[in-house]
Amino acid sequence: MEDLKMMNTKHTGSGSEGLGLTSRPGSTRSMPSMGSMGSMRSRLLSATLLSLALAALAPGVARAQWLTQSVDLKAGWNSMFLHVDPSHATLDELVATDPSFAIEEVWMWRPELSAQQFVDSPQSPASTDSRWTSWTRVQGPNSALRKLAPNTAYLVRVKASVPAYTWPLKGKAVAPRYSWTTSGLNFLGFPTPQGAPPMFDTFLARGPGEFRSNAKFYRYVGGALGGNNPGLVFFPRTTPVRRGEAFWIQSGDYFNRYFGPLEVQASETGILNYGDILRSIGVRVRNLTSGTVTATMRLMASEAAPAGQVMVAGLPPLLVRGARKSTTSLAYDYTALGANGTVTWTLPPAGQAGSEVEVILGMDRSVNAGNAGDLLAGVLRFTDSLGHSQVDVGVTAKVGVYSGLWVGSAELTDVGQYLKKYERDPANAPVLDADGKYKVTSVDTSLTGVPTTYPLRLIVHNPSSGPARLFQRLFTGHDSQTNPVVSARESNLNRNLLKDARRISAVHLPFSDANAGWAFSGAVVPGAQVTATVTTSFDDTGSNPFVHQYHPDHDNLDATFRRTVPQGSESYTVVREITLKTTPPEDDFNSRTAAGGSLVGEYAEVVKVRGLARGGGKVDERRFESRGLFSLTRISAVEAVRP
Repeated sequence: MEDLKMMNTKHTGSGSEGLGLTSRPGSTRSMPSMGSMGSMRSRLLSATLLSLALAALAPGVARAQWLTQSVDLKAGWNSMFLHVDPSHATLDELVATDPSFAIEEVWMWRPELSAQQFVDSPQSPASTDSRWTSWTRVQGPNSALRKLAPNTAYLVRVKASVPAYTWPLKGKAVAPRYSWTTSGLNFLGFPTPQGAPPMFDTFLARGPGEFRSNAKFYRYVGGALGGNNPGLVFFPRTTPVRRGEAFWIQSGDYFNRYFGPLEVQASETGILNYGDILRSIGVRVRNLTSGTVTATMRLMASEAAPAGQVMVAGLPPLLVRGARKSTTSLAYDYTALGANGTVTWTLPPAGQAGSEVEVILGMDRSVNAGNAGDLLAGVLRFTDSLGHSQVDVGVTAKVGVYSGLWVGSAELTDVGQYLKKYERDPANAPVLDADGKYKVTSVDTSLTGVPTTYPLRLIVHNPSSGPARLFQRLFTGHDSQTNPVVSARESNLNRNLLKDARRISAVHLPFSDANAGWAFSGAVVPGAQVTATVTTSFDDTGSNPFVHQYHPDHDNLDATFRRTVPQGSESYTVVREITLKTTPPEDDFNSRTAAGGSLVGEYAEVVKVRGLARGGGKVDERRFESRGLFSLTRISAVEAVRP
């Protein structure tokens, strides 16, 4: 037994304690730590646990809001529970700004993964066969623990010469996420308010009675580790449930899910990440108490990003979905959640109808919140009317980028006519002009509504910079390297993946082998009005509707079939000026949140039919107009068309 004790003893620098052996508070029986519960199973799991813990510490791809959690520490051993994710920086970087070098060690608790392993006494940090991973100032970057993770408990040792120290940890606000075990002790913290935390007795008063009567809480009070550190919370009426403090909790075989009056479920990552295209995300807010509670949600601005991180350009324009506008409509009302804007819900006691609400939060893509690609970030703070909960959830988004392939259609609703009015004499006979033709007094080209709308397929590509282009056909699929591609030719597609490829075509536009498309006067984006000119030559035998290659009256050849006749003799050049004017979406939740991936507006087209040249070189031209509405949906984010 003495050899076992020596194996599990660690010198911490503040005296020699048997950190591998601890005593159950209030008991004289010596209890072994995980280190002394040595079994082949626990040693085999040790490497797995460490790798999983380090994987959890790897920084995520989501760029979120920033919030500072201030942790109050004393000389000696303290416990800490993180509600933010500071993994953008290493532990060495997080302590580098402290001129007093107060923090000497940080130990991370790794929750058990096997129900066959258990802890029945508060654990001390130990480096041999234990579920602790550590960073020390002496080892620095060579420590096993390199970064901090959210929703994780830690032990922090402050050197004895620094009686009190506040450690500011800036990170991404993350919703609480707990893993509870009934096989022994849990090392966890509670999402209580930072400024005025409740006392244990009032905090637990509205919770489940079984948890309130069975749970025992142990806390670290600073100083050396020993029989009273961690110590049992003997005075729940005067002991605060401090935000950022971790407690050892024992509740027998009772499975607990009560960590405050409100339970907020917000995605797997605990962050609402909309990116540049996501429309809406659901959050569930649940009352876990035995009484009625009013829940409040507030949107707050993000703090400035740490050095080396993407700068936050502004607050995301969030919408809270409301009720349907009508029983037959799919449109929903909404509430715009601006800076410090709030929404409240009155939640009946747990288990009753209405004690849980689903909050649908949408990103208003219809507003111009900055430049394309800018990072928007904020913090959603959920609190309750008891003053016991403060759940912070990060919100992040990018200002929409409109590059990529957009496909949709125009619906023609009005077309122009070409009705001539002829001059007549007093006897109502037509009057002839000098050339012997009927004399025209006026031409009516006004627009008239059509009985049935006529669809025209639109294929538009917005590059990363420069004007958009209108295409007659495009291909989507994968190239030879299996990268997503938008191509003007099928030959650029991977032949082994053609079953997943798509050809999109617009039969009303002229076909050409080059398929270069027609440039608009700018990008097709919200608020734009752009025009593309599509010209079909009078001798285009493949696309011009006036040309009949095998009909002698419409083949653009003279009677000998040897000489080409000029434009207007047998066929005409057709010039189409197509204008797209984007308009704001409808004023409802679905339309405003979908604006990043869809564009709607007014369609206008002028068709010019050109014939013979008149005197002075002027070309005889007839002009026709049509009007309608268009809608486009982005189906690919590929920023360039491969020729």
